[in-house]
Amino acid sequence: MTVPKLPDGFAWGVATASYQIEGAVAEDGRAPSIWDTFTHTPGRIADGRNGDVACDHYHRYAEDIALMADLGVTHYRFSLAWPRIQPTGVGPLNQAGIDFYARLVDALQERGIQPWVTLYHWDLPQALEDEGGWPSRDTAYRFADYAVAAYERLKDRVASWTTLNEPWCSAFLGYGNGQHAPGVQDERKALHAAHHLLLGHGLAVSGMRAAGAADQQIGITLNLWPVTPVSDSPVDTDAARRVDGINNRFFLDPVLRGSYPADVLDDVARITDTDHIQSGDEQAIAAPVDFLGVNYYNPNYVRGGASQAADGRAWIGCDDVEAVPQGFPVTDMGWEVEPDGLRRLLVRLHHDYPGLPIYVTENGMAARDTIDADGRVDDPDRIAYIDAHLRAGAQAIAEGVDLRGYFVWTLTDNFEWSWGFSKRFGLVYLDNETQERIPKSSAAWFASLARTNELPDG
Repeated sequence: MTVPKLPDGFAWGVATASYQIEGAVAEDGRAPSIWDTFTHTPGRIADGRNGDVACDHYHRYAEDIALMADLGVTHYRFSLAWPRIQPTGVGPLNQAGIDFYARLVDALQERGIQPWVTLYHWDLPQALEDEGGWPSRDTAYRFADYAVAAYERLKDRVASWTTLNEPWCSAFLGYGNGQHAPGVQDERKALHAAHHLLLGHGLAVSGMRAAGAADQQIGITLNLWPVTPVSDSPVDTDAARRVDGINNRFFLDPVLRGSYPADVLDDVARITDTDHIQSGDEQAIAAPVDFLGVNYYNPNYVRGGASQAADGRAWIGCDDVEAVPQGFPVTDMGWEVEPDGLRRLLVRLHHDYPGLPIYVTENGMAARDTIDADGRVDDPDRIAYIDAHLRAGAQAIAEGVDLRGYFVWTLTDNFEWSWGFSKRFGLVYLDNETQERIPKSSAAWFASLARTNELPDG
């Protein structure tokens, strides 16, 4: 089909996260995060590795910005490392940490690349975890203080700000099933953590506005899924309602509608009461945002009535629900590939939460990339994946969605959380022993799109 040219000003970007790329974990005043602790705990990481060096971006950021310039990207989405900027999560900021990000932003702007800052991409200062972490209400206040302080120091350089990346992961993988740092398995704590993350978001937005957010745009990034029952049976349709509720609406509704969905609170009532949701919290969480960031990787097709779902603990309150593979191709993560899921998700957001600009802030695939005899890395599956999802986004635009940009996950292969270095998502191949960077075939392909702002006929 012929796909129309994407809107003028469409953001073509790549996305990264501080712990996954920076390294330098003990330099210039940075203190440990929960991910430093988690990765140094035996048995936590699939390949036994850690992010102590990662992609050495702290020292090689100029080289990485040159790679971005070669990609033709207009935007770079990256996160600030909270323990680099405020080592213990309280008190004065670490000037060396602020200086690093100021240098990074200045170097991006010199190459015509707009910085897009995420304030929190999972690296909570360990000192705050020791005081209770996200299940503790106090952490929401500490995050808001940090967010405003970092914003005040960098707002003259940065126009686009995201408070949180994927609070679902921080809460439910970090405190629910323990797959992510800090590795806690307690569904009640997970639900409290989710609320305090959202409260921290709302307080941060209000604080940043009060600190003079005139031309800056502020939003939040959520990882979302289209959820489909595998049959019309009441058991399966209710399973889909519950999974959609805890995965999607539990985060969307308080941020964009000002209240938690009543049916989801009922679903999790056996796990926790709502005493941790204090008067005024939902109003605070709903502080107006300028955009919604959407991270999409795969759909969920579900059935109810399972005796014990293997992935049930990540879907809080849905222990009898299981995912049902649909026979789609899968990435190296084992995630099914369905580009039309992105279109359906975007159209649903447009209809259910109208009037808000949307950016796809992460989308990409893990593949088993290798260097050939000529020193090249050919990744046609990744090209096909990104192409198909961009076309799904273009179709969503044609259906009325205000989609304003697309960020590939990710720039270079990196430390992929609990998978270590065993999964490769990058447009650029990384030899994590030598730190050599080799642009893959997808890099040149993506650069041609970013420079022309359109998809080829296909």
